[in-house]
This record gives sequence, structure tokens and C-alpha cells, in this order.
Amino acid sequence: MTQAPLDASKLKVTPTSHPTQLKSNDQLIFGKTFTDHMLTIEWTAEKGWDIPEIKPYGNLSLDPSAVVFHYAFELFEGLKAYRTDDHKITMFRPDMNMIRMNKSASRICLPNFDPEELIKLIGKLIEQDKHLVPEGKGYSLYIRPTLIGTTASLGVSTPDRALLYVICSPVGPYYKTGFKAVRLEATDYATRAWPGGVGDKKLGANYAPCVLPQLQAAERGYQQNLWLFGPEHNITEVGTMNAFFVFKDNKTGKKELVTAPLDGTILEGVTRDSILQLARERLDPNEWDINERYCTIDEVASRSKTGELVEAFGSGTAVVVSPIKEIGWRGEDIQVPLTPGEQTGPLTKQVAEWVAAIQYGKEAHGNWSKVIADLS
Repeated sequence: MTQAPLDASKLKVTPTSHPTQLKSNDQLIFGKTFTDHMLTIEWTAEKGWDIPEIKPYGNLSLDPSAVVFHYAFELFEGLKAYRTDDHKITMFRPDMNMIRMNKSASRICLPNFDPEELIKLIGKLIEQDKHLVPEGKGYSLYIRPTLIGTTASLGVSTPDRALLYVICSPVGPYYKTGFKAVRLEATDYATRAWPGGVGDKKLGANYAPCVLPQLQAAERGYQQNLWLFGPEHNITEVGTMNAFFVFKDNKTGKKELVTAPLDGTILEGVTRDSILQLARERLDPNEWDINERYCTIDEVASRSKTGELVEAFGSGTAVVVSPIKEIGWRGEDIQVPLTPGEQTGPLTKQVAEWVAAIQYGKEAHGNWSKVIADLS
């Protein structure tokens, strides 16, 4: 029997009988409030993708032996929808998330799907709850597509059943009162990812082991880990974000924006890719080099002492950019410059403004914004 592909045209919608009202912006806490509906699609190895269904948000029913609970057959994505000034709701670069989601699924033997079909279905889900998309700069609808293996078996093997579901959460700015620069602990006593592993895949199994090192860093006064790898202590990521550093050559005066290369240990961040593209388009090449290269904690420390460390930040969907002000390493704190009187550096602030302008519809940039609903 031929497996059925994911088909958005077969969507079944069961509206909730108890619609809710959007909370005021000051009550929105990241990931704590959810919309009225969810999207679910079952898959079996025998038949392929079943009928997609939008239904009231509610609990899932799974067998206690489902492989997701025992062997971590689970992956997810994170993207956002925005209410624009011209009364539309758009998603930011959803095609990139769908590509990454399929890569993650392939790595743990879960089914792939047609990206455009899932984007259509997510659009229908958002349209169903469009009154719950918050308004205002920094406010958005966080979208969490998830794919799990649901085969009921304690045997370790390829799942023959899976569930793809999508839930949405109205969210406010990551930093309620503007930027707040963070202190990091350069971490070589725990490893987030390694060559040949799954550091470039968005698997839940990558996240739980990172919580303990974060708690240990917090006990020493740091908000996040700056993940290092190998004897060279290459910088890989910061917390759950991609890491960027800005250096300035004292001899030439030229600046360099640096982030780690995609070598299989680095998450292929959509915000990371957006920042690199915009920086290459908008920064003067006579004044800037934009490089994906290895950067060690020792390079950061030494260039800090010579005044060549200009600024640093993390990037990700939840926060866009997160300024860094200090890095603890071997008993010393490396100071990262900030703009006087502010909690950010100039490029960090500029990048945040570039991305926000596109997300909220003030600027167009290729096909980065996909219109989901027109509210006018």
C-alpha cells in the first residue's frame, strides 16, 4: 500500500465551544498561555499521514509504553507569527523551520512531510485563533510544532506510529523592560554536542542534559553556559542560542562578526541565518568581515585584554538577540563592552531592529514573511 502524503486539503476543523479572550500584554509569560485550538496529525508506516485535525486544545492520550517516553523519539520546532501594522498576521521564515524539522525527523527515524502542506495547516490553525495573536512590538504568537514516536513497545526499533501536533502560545518580549545583558560561564566541564552527534538537530534529548550545568552556573552567579568543545575550547553555543562575537583589529581598524560554523554540532538557527544574511547585505565590507569560523575562549580572553573585543550576543527565536556583558573563565571574568548607559552593544541593537522591522511588516525582505491572515 502506498503511504498517503500530508495533505492540507483534507483538514477537519472542530471548533471549541468555549473560546477565550486574549490576556492583556502585561500578563503574557513565555510558554504559559495557549490558544484555544491545536493541530494533530497521526501517521502510520502502513497508511502514511492521516487526516489533519484542528480541535480544541487538550490532553494527549498515549500508551505508557509509547517509545517517546522511553527512547526519546521526539523533536520540535519554534517559530513565531506577528501582527503587522497593516493588519495582517505573518509567519517569519517558516520554510526554514520545516526544512530543519524534516532533518531532525530523518535523524531519529520519524516520518518526513511536505513542508508547504504543514505551513498551510499551521496557517489554518493560526487563522482559527487569530484573535489571540497579541499586538505590539515585542509581542507575537510562538508556534511549537512537535513530532513524537507513539508506537506502543518496549523494543528499541523504528517507530511504526507517530503523532505530529502543533500548539501556539501568545508571548511578550523576552526582556520586559528592554535589553538585559547576561553573564555567562564558559563551560568545559560538560559537553552540549560533539562531532557525529545530533547537536544540529532540534531534539528534546539535546535540552534536558543542559539544565544541570545551567543550574550549576547559576549557583556561581551566571545566567547561562557558554558551551566549549575540544582541547582548543572552541566556542559553540550560548545556552540554547547561537553565539556571535564582534572583534576589531587594532592595526587596521576593521571589525569582524564571528559565529561558529555549521559543522554538525551547531544548531542551524533561523535567526542566526537571518543575521548573517542581513549583516552581509547591510554592513560596509570595507569596514566589516562576516565570518563563520572557529573562535576559542582563549581568543576572546586575549583580545579582551588588548581592547579588540567589541561586543557579543546570542541569537534565537525566543529572544532574537541576547546581549552578553561578562564571561567567567578559569577564575576570571572577561568583560564585554556595552554602549555607555545601555544594556547592549551597537551592532546587537542594530541587528534586533533589522529583524524586528521585517517581522512586524515595516520592511519587506524577499519571502521571509508569509501572510497567514488579513484582519482588515
